[in-house]
Amino acid sequence: MKLPQSYYLQDDVVAIARDLIGKKIISVIDGELTSGIITETEAYRGHDDKACHAHLGRFTERTKIMYKEGGVAYVYLCYGIHHLFNIITNSRGQADAILIRAVEPIAGIEVMLKRRSKEQLDKTLTSGPGNFTKAFGLDRSHYGADLMGNDVWIEGGDEFRFHESEITTSKRIGIDYAEEDKDLPWRFYLNSSKYISKK
Repeated sequence: MKLPQSYYLQDDVVAIARDLIGKKIISVIDGELTSGIITETEAYRGHDDKACHAHLGRFTERTKIMYKEGGVAYVYLCYGIHHLFNIITNSRGQADAILIRAVEPIAGIEVMLKRRSKEQLDKTLTSGPGNFTKAFGLDRSHYGADLMGNDVWIEGGDEFRFHESEITTSKRIGIDYAEEDKDLPWRFYLNSSKYISKK
């Protein structure tokens, strides 16, 4: 069952980022379905996080979607190469976001391999935010996508819950520019999965 918008409207982006571990993300692109279990996330808080694109109310053509109500996708191009897929949470104007860093593939693996130009399944297929988006067919055309829609969405339920001891908390990756905020423990990953960008 798709997560309802009320899930994304919760006001604690860090708690949501942790809760998303183990939930299923699905995309249907050009009629081809892919799905996987979310194994790694990072939280970014709009109002006081120096690592967040919307820090200090930064409002640009790229970040404007971050100020919408939770439940939409924020996709941006990193280093001119990789599309990174984020989920906007909280109420309108808060600009909180969660980066999906890795996913353990379930369905549509042949489609993912083709998109990644790979012949065999290994942990690099969907580990790392750029690899995940390419495998799932997600790009800038999904900027602002409704997560209750039919292109990309997340499903949850009791079967997707993991015990606290199964999830590792660490600082986020690649944000040394964020001064003291670079050390915030806002990255989460599933211990048992090999589909992790970095342990």
